[in-house]
Amino acid sequence: MPVYQPWCHGNLTRSKAEDLLSKAARDGSFLIRDSESIQGAYALCVLYQNCVYTYRILPNEDKKLSVQASEGVPIRFFSMLPELVEAYYSPNMGLITHLQYPIQREEDVDEEPESNNLPPQLPPRNFPANDFKDSDPKSPEQSCKSLSDTYLMRLQHMDMSTIPEEQQVAIQEYFRTSIFLDAEQLQNGNPNLPGLKKLTMAICKNVNSEIYRILPSLEVFHRVLDQQLSPGIGQFPKQISADSGQSVSFRLEQLTKLIYSIEDKAKNAVFDSVGYEGSHRKSLIPLVTFEVKQESLGISTKMFLKVDVESGKIYFKKSKDGPEDKYYVHNKILQLVKSQKMHAKLVIVVETEKEKILRREFVFDDTKKREGFCQLLQLMKNKHSEKPEPDMITVFVGTWNMGNAGPPHNISTWFQCKGQGKTRDDTADHIPHDFYVIGTQEDPLGEREWADTVKGVLRNITNISFKQVAIHTLWNIRIIVLAKPEHENRISHIFSDSVKTGIANTLGNKGAVGVSFMFNGTSFGFVNSHLTSGSEKKLRRNQNYINILRFLNLGDKKLNPFDITHRFTHLFWLGDLNYRVEFPSTEAEYIVTKIKQQQYQELLSKDQLSMERSDGKVFLHFDEEEITFAPTYRFERDTREKYAYTKAKATGTKYNLPSWCDRVLRKSYPLVHVVCQAYGCTNDIMTSDHSPVFASFEVGVASQFVSKQDLNSAPQGGIQFMNCVATLLTKSKTKFCIEYHSSCLEKTVKTSEGENTEHLDGSIKVWFGNQVQLTPIISDPEYLLDQHILICVKSTDCDESYGEGCVALRAAQFCYTEFHITLTHHGEKTGTLTGGIQLHTSEVKPTEKLYDFIKVEKDDPVTSKGKSSDPNKFSAAQAHDISNPNYMGVSYKSGNVIDRGWSYSMPPKALPVAGQGGKDCKKSGYDVGARSPTGKPLNPAGEDKKVSEMFDNPLYGSMGKSHSRGKDPDLPQKDHLVPPDPMFTASKAADGDPDRPPVPTPRNRSFTCSEKPHPPTPVSPLTSVHKKPVVPSRSEGGMVNNRPPLPAKSRPGPPEPQTTKPRDYRDSSELPSKLRLPARPGQPQPHKDTHPEVPKMGRPVK
Repeated sequence: MPVYQPWCHGNLTRSKAEDLLSKAARDGSFLIRDSESIQGAYALCVLYQNCVYTYRILPNEDKKLSVQASEGVPIRFFSMLPELVEAYYSPNMGLITHLQYPIQREEDVDEEPESNNLPPQLPPRNFPANDFKDSDPKSPEQSCKSLSDTYLMRLQHMDMSTIPEEQQVAIQEYFRTSIFLDAEQLQNGNPNLPGLKKLTMAICKNVNSEIYRILPSLEVFHRVLDQQLSPGIGQFPKQISADSGQSVSFRLEQLTKLIYSIEDKAKNAVFDSVGYEGSHRKSLIPLVTFEVKQESLGISTKMFLKVDVESGKIYFKKSKDGPEDKYYVHNKILQLVKSQKMHAKLVIVVETEKEKILRREFVFDDTKKREGFCQLLQLMKNKHSEKPEPDMITVFVGTWNMGNAGPPHNISTWFQCKGQGKTRDDTADHIPHDFYVIGTQEDPLGEREWADTVKGVLRNITNISFKQVAIHTLWNIRIIVLAKPEHENRISHIFSDSVKTGIANTLGNKGAVGVSFMFNGTSFGFVNSHLTSGSEKKLRRNQNYINILRFLNLGDKKLNPFDITHRFTHLFWLGDLNYRVEFPSTEAEYIVTKIKQQQYQELLSKDQLSMERSDGKVFLHFDEEEITFAPTYRFERDTREKYAYTKAKATGTKYNLPSWCDRVLRKSYPLVHVVCQAYGCTNDIMTSDHSPVFASFEVGVASQFVSKQDLNSAPQGGIQFMNCVATLLTKSKTKFCIEYHSSCLEKTVKTSEGENTEHLDGSIKVWFGNQVQLTPIISDPEYLLDQHILICVKSTDCDESYGEGCVALRAAQFCYTEFHITLTHHGEKTGTLTGGIQLHTSEVKPTEKLYDFIKVEKDDPVTSKGKSSDPNKFSAAQAHDISNPNYMGVSYKSGNVIDRGWSYSMPPKALPVAGQGGKDCKKSGYDVGARSPTGKPLNPAGEDKKVSEMFDNPLYGSMGKSHSRGKDPDLPQKDHLVPPDPMFTASKAADGDPDRPPVPTPRNRSFTCSEKPHPPTPVSPLTSVHKKPVVPSRSEGGMVNNRPPLPAKSRPGPPEPQTTKPRDYRDSSELPSKLRLPARPGQPQPHKDTHPEVPKMGRPVK
């Protein structure tokens, strides 16, 4: 595509194209961009009556171009785009209107190369070819003579006292004469530089002889160690012979590779001979003893808890050296329940020999000790689990801008999460993570050298030789993924890729590298990026992020409509993102003072990344753990006590204010378990002007499922979507359909065209009235509850995506469930999709997950006395929903998270569920209000038993920003849809829209819409006393207190609609007695304006 044409916009996004055309506001305005759906094709975008019409320009087998215009218009073929555009300036060519006003391409402001910032008075260090092509051109002989004189002058200032005399003469002779011969050879097309080769051969004469002498011995040794020895490789390779003509560098490289290979094979052979499989032959996790306090009858008693991970036992001792006769085995330790009010308090629920349930309450020295104890017990449960495959793993994610300097001798604190911020306790030092993902920028080391360095550090910490899953490098940007050896056979579908975002998007000094893989049935993606530097280049960084999203090719290639934010169960984005603290340079000393006082909140409020995320411009629906550590840039090297925030430039002093440039963010599918255990930076690694940043996560995973049911006799299951309505923020004039993608489906399913209704705010509302039935490849509910459906709203003419989202099947575990998801495309919000989902499967007892082992609860006013013979009193510890908040979408407090992009709501329990023969949820044996999302009963004794109030983990933050959706206008407090009757027809669905949520407020962004956004229309809830209250929805915080409904007489009256400001309960000594939202008395009355008849809209695009 010829870039010099003004109307050619290349890889312009669809929304940006709409924005440019809307700003033009003239009928006949047009531009051409690359097609997003077909490689090599183009999209002609034309504005007419404030709507954008898109026509595909397709090449045929002869590379001739044609426009897909209206039917009945003869197809014309053109050799080049300018010829095509010129022809369509004429009217009556099948377009909505003829082309009139080309939209000029916006010029990209390229990042300035670093060398431009160097003072001009410095002497040149290299001699690029264009330096010789100035206004006073020199002949090649003159240029080479100048180069020779320069090198000879430099040589005179070198200390050559340690160099043999003959080698000194050889070097001088090369710069006097041989360099001219090499220049002549280069002009004649010979790039081998024979003079240089002769010099290196002379200097390395002894090295050559040593290579010839030792290589045969090494080769024999290598063949002996090689397990896959072929019968025909007994001869020594001929290319190593003395007269082969190979360069010394090639021989050294061969020698180096051979020695590395020998080392690897020898280590593997020795490890195999002693039965070494990645674990130490002795105890890998040492015995750890915790000093705690136990209160009994108001008297505090000191006790000691000794944890033996290897044997699977926990000892309760009254003195540190006391007898170890009282202990519990791992399978008798039923639950750990953390106190919300007292951050160091923990309840251990155990089963005695007489099958009685015993609750033992202990108070640790501090919260970190309690967390270390919990992590050790969780590791113990996992280590001795009878499950063949894990359902939870831990992932370490680290990022470090090395500043083009090698690492210090000891970098172990980075991998042990020690330093500032949210760190691990010392008792967890030897607990290995399942995966280590390390991203570096400005990395001066080679891949092999860095990989060996990291492996060596981890071997010293954990006694495990980690396996390398992948390593990928773009210039000095690198990512490496290491895994425990035991996971080697669980990892598959490994991909890696890179994207350049440097100068003109062609240089790799800035950009991203990524790795993706499958771990059993869970997909992982990791992106390490180094974005544009400079405090003033925030918009350029935003564009870097969008380009990486669009062009980084990772994950399942079948998910072509989806970018990387939708392709993975868990996506982690790390790196030097280079977003700065937006303060005036005059405030530098003030910033440093605040940092010394550890008062970060004011600085974080001006953090560019947090502000851009709040505005929805980058990292939409990503989460970041709360930052509690000092800015990681820009330090003076070899110290962490002083920030070097000024830098002398030829153009003046440049300020690099202390900033949190190095970050780790994540994005996961809905209703999956993920918890951040650590997020901080080191204090003792000082070779760079950046400090390394670490983060660790506890992540739920799905196993490769093997059904216990007979596939022939098992009933065929189904997934049903219904009542789907999309609100799209677009000005395109087209029709839409929905595509459903998932690895659990037999094939991709596409719906028929929806019915469009345009709104005054510039959005389009699309009704998809027909119910859609999806057929899973496996109908076992245990398998389906771990699956997700990816949804893509597409145009039917250009086959381009207008928004993507994800729905978790676990949301419909018990009965019909409504969903509300935000649609995104290329990292920006493009609309919303609402609807209902229902599963048709057989009943099954849900399997308990490892992450259900640890709970968090608020202290009950009446505390337990310790012993209990009633097993039902254990019900409080079984309440799951808030113990792992991220599993249900209730996030820990994190830095300025806007929303997750999804919410779910349950219908009233008494409502019949469509497609189940009239059975309601209660008849099917499930009680939504009294069960956890994994199916574990919240109160087995019945609804009259009180369930303890459960909250999130105090170490990770408060529930004050639960769901983190307060700022998102598209996730409202929703009314519930009534599940449709099985015979409900498409025509009925189109009769009206009484039960839809209010139309979301218009988007607030810089794309697409030319009119000013209208303010949201307030909707006053209409209440009716005769309607039954409904269970609070998941999106309304209903999961915070999953209590049984109150008796009818004690139910509160209709509350006044009001917006409450979220509170941070960590700063409160007392917690509110009720955190859940009151039950609403009924549904709002249906709006009188039923669904209007959809006008017929001309479709010029066919």
